[in-house]
Amino acid sequence: MTKKERFAAFIAHFEENHPEVETELTYENPFQLLVAVVLSAQCTDVRVNKTTPALFEAFPTPETLAVSSFDELFPYIKSISYPNNKTKHLLGLGKMLVEEFDSEVPSSIEELQKLPGVGRKTANVVASVIFNQPTMAVDTHVFRVSKRLGLVTQTAKTPLEVEKQLVRHIPEEVIPDAHHWLILHGRYICLARKPKCQTCDLHHFCRYWKKNYRTLKA
Repeated sequence: MTKKERFAAFIAHFEENHPEVETELTYENPFQLLVAVVLSAQCTDVRVNKTTPALFEAFPTPETLAVSSFDELFPYIKSISYPNNKTKHLLGLGKMLVEEFDSEVPSSIEELQKLPGVGRKTANVVASVIFNQPTMAVDTHVFRVSKRLGLVTQTAKTPLEVEKQLVRHIPEEVIPDAHHWLILHGRYICLARKPKCQTCDLHHFCRYWKKNYRTLKA
């Protein structure tokens, strides 16, 4: 199977079986999504969603974050991974949104990455989900699944390399959905330690299955 055929099979499968996908983070506006994605770094969406209702009630706008303090904010996110750093990031993020962006979440990847706690992955998520831009956020799920399926080469060693290969072969209008397809498939089917290959529907184009199916256990 050629790379072109593999990408075509990937897109066709998910467009038929999972045509409507969205982030599992709970949010009501761009500011809330930005905060939630910052909190989700090395933390589950489930944990973030349990934390953000009280957080957003106490800090509903960039202005409320900007005038807060570490001691005021920390208790709301202390159950999240790396709460000390993330508290500092959110405080700085709130101030920068107010002072440099008129309290609006910027739409460009470059401007988003200026915000404290916002790396390329977080910027890509916000640009894709909020502004429907053709950006591919590569987290551990996307990195793992895209390699196992054979969508990217095994020599791709960094998230940026994987991102470039994926966006090169996926039509722009499909990229926002493809990002979620890969994440959700990795989260629920193509698990890191024990992928559920026996119940997966992607055997017909999955390189990992083709290479390992004789030894995989049910």
